[in-house]
Amino acid sequence: MSTRIPAAGLPFRRMSAKTLVWVGIAFVVLLFGTVLVFEAFDRNSHSASDTIRPFVITMAPVWAVAIAAARVLLRRDRS
Repeated sequence: MSTRIPAAGLPFRRMSAKTLVWVGIAFVVLLFGTVLVFEAFDRNSHSASDTIRPFVITMAPVWAVAIAAARVLLRRDRS
């Protein structure tokens, strides 16, 4: 028995609760990793620009790929 929860655009789309849980876990891990990366850049910096610029250059592509992957996973039922 598969547990299904309604998604936006019902009655046409449904997603697996398992997929939603895994995407949520991945989001939490990504947030934790983002904080760790910020702390690594901030450890030896002397100004805000020494921290923010490399942080954004590093994390923007990571977040872009993560959001794109989540959209693909949550777009429709893949079974």
